[in-house]
Amino acid sequence: MKKIILRPGREKSLKRRHPWVFSGAVAKLPGNIEPGDSVEVCAGNGEFLAVAACNPQSQIVGRVWDWQPREIDAAFFIERVAQAAALRERLLPGCDAVRLVHAEADGLPGVVIDRYGDVAVLQLSSAGAMRWRDALVDAVDAVVKPKTIFERSDADVLMLEGLQPRVGLLRGAAPPQDMTVDDNGARFAIDVPHGHKTGFYLDQRDNRLRLRELAARCEVLDCFAYSGGFTINALKGGAAQVTTVDSAGPALEILRRNAILNNLPAPDCIEGDVFQVLRKLRDQARNFDLIVLDPPKFAPTAAHAEKAARAYKDINLLGFKLLRPGGLLFSFSCSGGVSRELFQKIVAGAALDAGVDAQIVGHLSAGADHPVALNFPESEYLKGVICRVN
Repeated sequence: MKKIILRPGREKSLKRRHPWVFSGAVAKLPGNIEPGDSVEVCAGNGEFLAVAACNPQSQIVGRVWDWQPREIDAAFFIERVAQAAALRERLLPGCDAVRLVHAEADGLPGVVIDRYGDVAVLQLSSAGAMRWRDALVDAVDAVVKPKTIFERSDADVLMLEGLQPRVGLLRGAAPPQDMTVDDNGARFAIDVPHGHKTGFYLDQRDNRLRLRELAARCEVLDCFAYSGGFTINALKGGAAQVTTVDSAGPALEILRRNAILNNLPAPDCIEGDVFQVLRKLRDQARNFDLIVLDPPKFAPTAAHAEKAARAYKDINLLGFKLLRPGGLLFSFSCSGGVSRELFQKIVAGAALDAGVDAQIVGHLSAGADHPVALNFPESEYLKGVICRVN
């Protein structure tokens, strides 16, 4: 196996089992390495550190497969997928829609596998994952036995890796056009080929249920609503009225379909830029009892954190201004480049600028099928708070 040699002193993070090797830490990189090749990562003194997938075109030049010397082969992927699937069955038995593999947190860097009933969706975002696509498909087929395996490798991070997006059927029948799943007793239409992420936001399962528990008799504003995960749960929780905002008309059409699926009244849907819509609602002196801010990823990496902080500050400032006294704000960040500590500071600054006295009454994160590896805190990408305005 080819070897990457690190600069002296740059092995410390790997000895703490952080699974990334950055290009700046590398002293010697063989010239004949192709993206996705498996390599041994060694300290400057030759000490073995890990087996990793190498991508010379990426700032993250190595992503660790294993901390012990071993061959990376088809059996490796069956083992890892089986371990991850068994954990989900233990934590979420019988769940209709679940994340089966959560990348580095499950020992498979760059690999996300979501299951919606009989449909498994792969989202690959690293050169190593792309190299082993066929082995991953075989592993999913052997372990999960779905009727459909579909690929949605079209995340923005592919550009940073020098990889081309790939979307399409990998094995089995095409995903049903009328596909729906159960999410804590609510039905949702899933668009695997064209929807956000792999078709649905599985990471918000627990947080949608928490909102349902708090929505009774509330006037609710759901921003960046997509297909209405929070809207539907607010209505199921007995909200008096829900106003839903999203920039995508097709997403709002799915949301309306989801309301019908659940025998719920249609929400008041507003199509438009959320920042502009919130300013208009502020100028109209509108107020709400409960507001959800679940924006897209403003900071994919730490390098984007400063710009993202301004966007999060603006959106939360507007949210606080639209809340009635005693109202609740569910505010989220899914940006890996924004830490939980920084996000809380941003929300606190927004409350200060809005001139409100607020308190955090709940911390929110992704569900149990999105585990956080203790050696890889970056796997906790979803951060949320519930704030109450006094």
